[in-house]
Amino acid sequence: MLCRFLTFLAISLSYTLSNADRVDFWGNTLAKRSPHHLHLRGGGCTVEEGTLTDTTMLPEKDRICIIGSGNWGSAIATVLGRNAARLPFCHDEVNMWVFEETVTLPSGDETANLSDVINTRHENVKYLPGVKLPSNVRAIPDLKDACKNATLLVFVLPHQFLPKLLPVIRSSVHPTHCRGVSLIKGLDFDAKTKLPVLISKSIEDAMGPGRFRCGVLMGANIADEVAKQLMCESTLACDYGSEELHEKTRQIFDEPPNFRVSRIRDVSGAEACGALKNIVALGAGFVDGLGLGGNTKAALLRVGLLEMAKFCSFFFDAVEPGTFLESCGMADLITTCYGGRNRRCAEAFAKSRGIHPKACDKLWSDIENEMLNGQKLQGTLATKEVYALLDSRNMLGSFPLFCAIYAISFDGKPVASITEGIKVNSNGTTLFSKL
Repeated sequence: MLCRFLTFLAISLSYTLSNADRVDFWGNTLAKRSPHHLHLRGGGCTVEEGTLTDTTMLPEKDRICIIGSGNWGSAIATVLGRNAARLPFCHDEVNMWVFEETVTLPSGDETANLSDVINTRHENVKYLPGVKLPSNVRAIPDLKDACKNATLLVFVLPHQFLPKLLPVIRSSVHPTHCRGVSLIKGLDFDAKTKLPVLISKSIEDAMGPGRFRCGVLMGANIADEVAKQLMCESTLACDYGSEELHEKTRQIFDEPPNFRVSRIRDVSGAEACGALKNIVALGAGFVDGLGLGGNTKAALLRVGLLEMAKFCSFFFDAVEPGTFLESCGMADLITTCYGGRNRRCAEAFAKSRGIHPKACDKLWSDIENEMLNGQKLQGTLATKEVYALLDSRNMLGSFPLFCAIYAISFDGKPVASITEGIKVNSNGTTLFSKL
């Protein structure tokens, strides 16, 4: 079943890419754009063809700073630390900004500052226990010091914290040659229009439009598995205006044979997939909590992928259909719906049945506090924001699965109603047949 769907999807995508005119999911013709042109409706980025970064005065070596030290931040630090030590165009030391907190050591009878523990034991005992970090990864609790003269910023923290941090970061990084890669899986929404805004675009705006570009790294990357060096793939989506910078950045993350990184230009599609798949993962958790089995979950993933694609088609220009077949698309959706934190927490939610609507937010908060050890759920926030956007545009009827997930999560609708959001077409057409 899955193979048949993938085959049809690939044929549809090939047809789209080979035609001069693109159409959206409703058959409307979209203007043909240069592959160098990106535009986000409602607050996105535009990179005009021929706009290139001047590479003649690039610093001799990249200085890497990781902004965030949670589970995923610490896991990617293992990759970046090893790569920085071996790549000739990187400084050996990788800085990692740590939000300072007091943690209990494994012995159970001592406490210490988290940054001190990381720098002495080379282990994040709270967020990634049992995994040794490379000795060249240095935990720094002062944000300005951590970012000093950095040329590559790796953002990996809840995006709600960014507005207060970015002015400090901007004042400290390399003044003329600094770029970013966001590992944040979420979306911003304009307060007035409610339209989605890429977090990478928000970072660019805060760091200085025209002087700072931010790509994204998205993929099927469960943090603990990456840290254990189990083979996985990831997708780097970026457009720094320089093939040299593109390849250097890819190599900084690429660690074959275990962490394999490909590169695409579609920042909008890759980033939107990383946010929207967390909504679908809540639905997968509901299915697991009900014990509905693999067939039901497969159907949910199929509809979830189509609604992700439909959302991207409507709200973002220049999203490439092939992006949904990259690690940042289908693969990330699959792994999140089987092993991610959003799925696990949604399963726990599903097992607490008969809740009154007013208790939903509190239940999510209690589950987050109990299960995530200080980490944050992104799927619940994305669900609320996407639902508000669709409601404001009278589009709820076009996204039955997203709406079902919202109703269960926040309106107290029975968890068993999740199957009502899994729609089967009966008219002989498919969403992708309109491409």
